Amino acid sequence: MADKLKFALAVLLLVAGIAGFYLLAEQAMILRVLAVLAGAALAVAVAWQTEPGRQFFGFARDATTEAKKVVWPSRKETVQTTGLVFAFVVVMAVFLWLTDKGLEWVLYDLVLGWRQS
Repeated sequence: MADKLKFALAVLLLVAGIAGFYLLAEQAMILRVLAVLAGAALAVAVAWQTEPGRQFFGFARDATTEAKKVVWPSRKETVQTTGLVFAFVVVMAVFLWLTDKGLEWVLYDLVLGWRQS
């Protein structure tokens, strides 16, 4: 129950920060943005104290660790792969164009007997 209350407080703090942005409409933009950031920071701090919040932040930490393990392709591999994709697209475009023109010729000239001008 305490976690639910803390989470509700976190949501309330976030909403208060957003409301502060609109309530400070006549103030400088920096103050308005700071109100939102303060509300978000306080909401995160309170949410961190709940069990679901700790689980979420643990998951986010683990996800970041796993993302760092990804082996990204080199520039050469990226350029080669991009070239292959472009070549495939051109080949498919020519194939589909030839198929379209072939079906057009069969349908209009042979089956229907219409002549294209």
